[in-house]
Amino acid sequence: MTNNVEPSNLFSYSFSLDCLIFAFVEGKMKVLLIKRNVEPFKNYWAIPGDLILPDEDLGVAAERILFELTNISGVALHQSQTFGHPKRHPQGRVITSAYFALVRINEVQVKASSWANDIKWVDLETIDDLAFDHNLILDSTVEILKQKLINEPVAFDLLPQKFTLNELHQLYEFVYNTELDKANFRKRLKHIPLIQLSEKQIGVKHRPASLFKFDFEAYNKMVINSFFNFKI
Repeated sequence: MTNNVEPSNLFSYSFSLDCLIFAFVEGKMKVLLIKRNVEPFKNYWAIPGDLILPDEDLGVAAERILFELTNISGVALHQSQTFGHPKRHPQGRVITSAYFALVRINEVQVKASSWANDIKWVDLETIDDLAFDHNLILDSTVEILKQKLINEPVAFDLLPQKFTLNELHQLYEFVYNTELDKANFRKRLKHIPLIQLSEKQIGVKHRPASLFKFDFEAYNKMVINSFFNFKI
């Protein structure tokens, strides 16, 4: 097969990596954004991301870039998709790989650094135009996240270690993008291994609800014996 690309142009592009960090707070899914202090798209909000160094593995680059721009470290990063439209970057061909992580918002201390001059958590439903093709990257990754939430126990990386059924209910409403009947939802949870604790919420204005934990030991035994998912 003949290759018509001139040899001098074979490597005239760059690789970058974008890190989407999600948190679930009071029934809302949030993503962490930075404000760019460099061109192109100076003063635009964007997903934390940067170019990969020539000798870097993708996983190492993701950890470095995330820490340099947000101060976050030690979180589990999941690979999402690769985006390579020729015109996605105004300064030349840049192919980017997206990674995402799920965190409990009170367990991370975020700080804008490097060329990011601001940082904030934003509700997904309130996001406006982002830099580059970051709206596309965000939308695509959210769909992957929803699939992951119904096939793996990653929901419990977003919820408090001790959570209420109402918090889990709200997360499922995000996944299915619809309101779910409370009584029916709880009936359909029976296949998910939860441990009801002898504890209730404290410091709330309403009647305190019972707290639960996910039973990882029971889950691991279940997946050994058969296919398991978190669909309801």
